[in-house]
Amino acid sequence: MPAVKRPRLPFLDWVRGLAAVVMLQGHAYHAFARDDLRNSGPYVFSQFFGGLPPAIFLFLTGITFAFSMDRADRSGRDWKFRWLNAVKRSRYLISIAVLFRIQLWVFAGGQSPWTDLLKVDVLNCMAATMLLLGPLALLEKEYRIRGAAIAGIAIASLSPLVSLANLSWMPWPLRDYLAPNFNFFSLFPWAAFLAFGVAAGTILKSVTADQMHRLMLWTTLMGFVMVTASQYISNLPYNVYPASDFWLNSPWLVLIKLGCVLVLIGGAFLWTEHVVQERWSWIKQIGTTSLLVYWVHIELVYGRWFADWKNRLDNYQLAAFSLLLIAAMLGLSVLKAKWREFPLPSWIPVPAPPAPRRVPGD
Repeated sequence: MPAVKRPRLPFLDWVRGLAAVVMLQGHAYHAFARDDLRNSGPYVFSQFFGGLPPAIFLFLTGITFAFSMDRADRSGRDWKFRWLNAVKRSRYLISIAVLFRIQLWVFAGGQSPWTDLLKVDVLNCMAATMLLLGPLALLEKEYRIRGAAIAGIAIASLSPLVSLANLSWMPWPLRDYLAPNFNFFSLFPWAAFLAFGVAAGTILKSVTADQMHRLMLWTTLMGFVMVTASQYISNLPYNVYPASDFWLNSPWLVLIKLGCVLVLIGGAFLWTEHVVQERWSWIKQIGTTSLLVYWVHIELVYGRWFADWKNRLDNYQLAAFSLLLIAAMLGLSVLKAKWREFPLPSWIPVPAPPAPRRVPGD
């Protein structure tokens, strides 16, 4: 019989949508704020929280990657199928990443150097990390959780050492994928969030519905403990590394962000389970089309559409622009969700649904 499609987990879409909203305002302030306002409270506040969405997106991508591994496990196929299934997820994302960079470069109309085609964006980081973590698909669930967690800790812990390593012998595109850099989403340390997401997603697939509340309670508690302990340790006058930059490659910053993500997930579960429930939520709506929102808003904010406003808006104008941008992306998300309901002209052929599969003996 055809497989029954399981419903999306609404709290994950809600967290993804919240991350998209924070990202939209963060990019709006980053692109359009006047230079004299970049040390002011609103701008600092905007950018401080704007650094969290990439970690959320990577973590949630790791969760969906784990869900894909779980489906492959339940298919009963051999190890080769499970590994190729993981590789296909990576191939899909790298294809999207390449198309994304090409579109931005073409729309720049010659104002962007060709090297931007090879820029390591968050989509590139997702694809490369999935490819590296693909062998986790060959492990049993218990070992997959441990392996993904160990991989995340290893990536975060090695990030300061990778920064200190002399990688000048590498071709620069490869170096951008490895060496921590404020301008790129390098594997060190950003890939750690996707690895932790694989561990979390595997756990989610291992619990029953009546265990979810307890799991989310422990998730929230763990997040608070992780943020508090990591913040305390990062402020100690001791350092095991010869040199490190807290905002660039610190493992403690990775754990602080991870703790924030866990707290958000626990809170989102309670919010969607007991408050929003089955009602429509505009934040969750944006979360269901986060890739489209990400793609379009990058072109609007950093492209040539509003070039005359770059670095020229005051705080009130920035707030107004951010609200308009969020409203526009919400409209785009709703349009994307509803487009299948629009009637098509009679001359457009509509493919017939596939015939139901028959089980031997019917």
